[in-house]
Amino acid sequence: MTEIDTSVPHSARIWNYWLGGKDNYPVDEAAGDAYTAVFPGIVTIARSSRAFLGRSIRYLVEEAGVRQFLDVGTGLPTVDNTHEVAQRLAPESKIVYVDNDPLVLAHARALLTSTAEGETAYEDLTLYEPEKILEAASRTLDLTRPTALILSGILGHVTDYDLARDLVRRLVAGLPSGSYLCVNDGSRGTDPDYEQAQDAYNETGAVPYLLRPIDKIEAFFEGLELVDPGVVSVPLWRPDGDTAPAPIGQHGGLGRKA
Repeated sequence: MTEIDTSVPHSARIWNYWLGGKDNYPVDEAAGDAYTAVFPGIVTIARSSRAFLGRSIRYLVEEAGVRQFLDVGTGLPTVDNTHEVAQRLAPESKIVYVDNDPLVLAHARALLTSTAEGETAYEDLTLYEPEKILEAASRTLDLTRPTALILSGILGHVTDYDLARDLVRRLVAGLPSGSYLCVNDGSRGTDPDYEQAQDAYNETGAVPYLLRPIDKIEAFFEGLELVDPGVVSVPLWRPDGDTAPAPIGQHGGLGRKA
């Protein structure tokens, strides 16, 4: 097993820290605190992204009738992971998680809990292997039935935009009619303070995460039928309650394959 280096900060552990999780180390807390000192709104972005994921899964289960989920770029387990939300609503749901981070792999046991009626699996693969992902997923999921592909906060790590588009296309191509694509990623054009903080972070030599203009996030859904309200700042996507939330630099949406 790959050894986990706890002497340098790690993006998945920092994100976990911002979400209020416990799978992080003092070095990650220090890096997370340094980022929030520059841009406190990052915690809101992390938690709003997770809340969007929960609402989109709820829509998929309750309104679209989806019972299969392929979550690529899983990240560290925190609260309301994909299987927890889906199986709470439909215990027979099946979920395949995909990541290739040794730290995530080490904690995958937390992702592999399941209801007796459903099933969860973890595949140690990268986003850059879409055909292998689909082949591995087919051991747990019936890919002749509608499946929701979840890409939450991962496409910004693919620095080549054309490649990112191609990877999404290849994954969606392996799913049947009636399947869905769920994407949310950091965006440009809403919050200049976030953009400045993230650009500075990328220049530190850490694994970069690129914020993209909203139209480039929308383009990931090319050929799909967008679920209302389309690609919007994630707090504005089917929000709970009557209060109108404020937009943030994180956009997402849900698209259906005809």
